[in-house]
Amino acid sequence: MVLSKNNPSLLEGSVAGHLQRLALPMVWGILATMSFNVVDTYFVAQLGKAQLAAMSFTFPVVMVINSFAIGLGAGTSSAVARAYGAGDHERVRRLVTDASLLALLVAVCITVIGLATIEPLFRLLGASEEMLPLIADYMVPWFLGAVFAVVPMVALSSLRAIGNSSLTGRIMVGVAVLNLILDPLLIFGLLGFPRLELQGAALSTVIARGISFVAALYFLIRREHLMAAPRWNLDSLFASWRQVLAVGLPAVATNVIIPMAGGVVVALVAVHGADAVAGLGVALRIEPVALIVFYALSSVVGPFMGQNAGAGKVERMRETVRVLARFCVAFGLTLAVALYFVGEPLVRLFSDSPEVLAVAVAYLTLVPFSYAGYGFVMSANAAFNGLGRPLPATLISFLRVLGIYLPLAWLGNQLWGITGLFAATAAANLLLGALACWWLRRDIISRAADEEMGIKLPAQ
Repeated sequence: MVLSKNNPSLLEGSVAGHLQRLALPMVWGILATMSFNVVDTYFVAQLGKAQLAAMSFTFPVVMVINSFAIGLGAGTSSAVARAYGAGDHERVRRLVTDASLLALLVAVCITVIGLATIEPLFRLLGASEEMLPLIADYMVPWFLGAVFAVVPMVALSSLRAIGNSSLTGRIMVGVAVLNLILDPLLIFGLLGFPRLELQGAALSTVIARGISFVAALYFLIRREHLMAAPRWNLDSLFASWRQVLAVGLPAVATNVIIPMAGGVVVALVAVHGADAVAGLGVALRIEPVALIVFYALSSVVGPFMGQNAGAGKVERMRETVRVLARFCVAFGLTLAVALYFVGEPLVRLFSDSPEVLAVAVAYLTLVPFSYAGYGFVMSANAAFNGLGRPLPATLISFLRVLGIYLPLAWLGNQLWGITGLFAATAAANLLLGALACWWLRRDIISRAADEEMGIKLPAQ
């Protein structure tokens, strides 16, 4: 297969160098994506408490739908990367095309079901009758534009799977900047635009994502030549969908379980009062920004491992595990030391309350010393998905949340209060980081043994 100069081969050269080259653009892309909710929340808050509350009701629903999009993207990235590493360009084109059709079908289903269930769904979530019209103002445009939330996730994951994370990062940044520009224009009716309030917030997101839809498909079709004409052979189509969903559905489950567990932890903290919840909330706003390098790294580990698995490069996969372990330990400890010293000044940017300050600083003093484990869990899960082995990734996530974290959090909270709960968080991160490292090493060693015995592992 001929490789574009924009997509140098991941099958040779420095492992650490490739991971750095791939991850750096994603740092900015993920940071830009994180800004979406912050920007929307800031501008909608200027409209009043009712509008802000209405948009807050939409967050869980939007999060679940985004989890489906992320899952489809993970499944597509895994399948495409392995086919690309094996040099099967026609298979790559077929997978990208069929996965895009699947994403389109899922988006249409989300639109139809979402529009039909807005009122009963949000009543179930506790919204009052007065709040429902405001929620509908936001969710109707959002549901109508669901195709722009789901299909670009698959398209951008396909670009990342062939090693083009730079373009993916630039598109993500561009979408965030466009959303920032459109929000005040459409929410408040500036510069001659109509004042649409909550509808304007939703339309800004839809329009910005619509641009990403056009851009991603343009580069897939015209620049990378990774899409083919649809072929209505159901056996072939379903085979592609099964391959994508084999990784995609477990990835959806993994993404859904984490915010659900977060809700349980908030409930545990709530017994200590509103200030404790506020303090935890401040810490949890700072944490994702601190972890953004780990998020970026995990977004490119899957395609890297997938391509090398497709090419049968077992030794490069073993080297990747070593590089990841060293980086996670070094960067995790660096983060912990930095937050130990700057945690309090950062928290003061959000609140001057002594009670809020005490809880947030306690979190940022203790939990970051486990970020090495948490970072490796993220990378290991991405690596398993890239290898087409979603079960370990799903089990590790469920173990971290349900098997270890929540029981330890409950016990620590009962025995030592807030400090015990945060200690449980750190313990869970470290234990699961060690488990993920052992499991990933074992899986790759098993692959090496199979290769030596002459057992051909599937590339797709």
